[in-house]
Amino acid sequence: MSEQDGSAAVRDEVAAARRIVVKVGSSSLTTAAGGLDADRVDALVDVLAKFVDGPGGPGGLGGLGGPGGSGDVEGKEIVLVSSGAIAAGLAPLGLERRPRDLARQQAAASVGQGLLVARYTASFARYGRRVGQVLLTTDDTSRRAHYRNATRTLDQLLAMGAVPIVNENDTVATDEIRFGDNDRLAALVAHLVRADLLVLLSDVDGLYDGDPRTPGTSRIAEVTGPKDLDGVSIGSAGRSGVGTGGMVTKVEAARIAAAAGVPVVLTSASRAGDALLGRPTGTFFHRTGRRSADRLLWLAHASAPRGALTLDDGAVRAVVERRTSLLPAGIAAVEGEFTAGDPVELRDTEGRAVARGLVNFDAKEIPRLIGRSTRELARELGPAYEREVVHRDDLVVLHT
Repeated sequence: MSEQDGSAAVRDEVAAARRIVVKVGSSSLTTAAGGLDADRVDALVDVLAKFVDGPGGPGGLGGLGGPGGSGDVEGKEIVLVSSGAIAAGLAPLGLERRPRDLARQQAAASVGQGLLVARYTASFARYGRRVGQVLLTTDDTSRRAHYRNATRTLDQLLAMGAVPIVNENDTVATDEIRFGDNDRLAALVAHLVRADLLVLLSDVDGLYDGDPRTPGTSRIAEVTGPKDLDGVSIGSAGRSGVGTGGMVTKVEAARIAAAAGVPVVLTSASRAGDALLGRPTGTFFHRTGRRSADRLLWLAHASAPRGALTLDDGAVRAVVERRTSLLPAGIAAVEGEFTAGDPVELRDTEGRAVARGLVNFDAKEIPRLIGRSTRELARELGPAYEREVVHRDDLVVLHT
């Protein structure tokens, strides 16, 4: 359904959200030539700090008034997922455009991340707020212990009144362990911190039913489910050349978050205040599912399989339909090089991926386990082999 700006309605679910993840893209923070735009960063912080402070804080909410204005807004907890590290590092390193090779991207991120956090630190300090830097890779979040550590750090920062600034750790992330874009990272962080709302800020004021630059297209006000997007043409690139995302990644992120029970507002950075107040700006994605076991969402959407196990038909039914653990007896083949704890893909005999899980054995150990019972293996190799190859608590079924 489409909607014109100017409706006086307030999205109650949005206005009532207390813990919010806000994601902002590179194009909203930097100049086209690369380098941070201090005025843009300050403008965003001006809005966010006022919501964190609440009506009684030093920032106040005076200029935001109106429906859902200062009288109705309490201090909120905000986690900011911010792109911009690589873009911020371009100009200082004399790069005219975002490099394609990983090594120079990492170098730019190394320079730019410090500049980005320093700018946020100074900007939030105007409101008496501290920030905390949290850099993540998929490895940090698909493994159980690392996932718990990330959760505790973010929760503690919020409890102490700091604003977490989250970004992918581009300096060390390789192609195999990258989220790929911060839109998806933001959706996963929203689930990680049990957020009430995800706000995706872009250089476009919402999702349109076609190219927004084409006359006759309309903004889609609400998305209640995937069917609402049938026939909608979604572009593949943003307007600027400094980021990696586009509308495709934002819609995918919204889908991930909504399916995990987190509603989403997609709008432009210039309308962040209206979005957080619950005014009908941008596109509102209703939640379509319930919250699931936290880490499994990361396993499904953020992990990169290091190898694959082919399952026989009986094992496929057991894993997919009965949601059981994968035992050695159900494995037909193994491929790839991985170690215990790595994510692996579970495939049927036709080569289709049916699940993903964290494996309990190294790749080189599995050939001698194939097709054998755990009792037999324990008798021959010792009690350490009387266990699952992938435990059901470390396994997620893929809906393909």
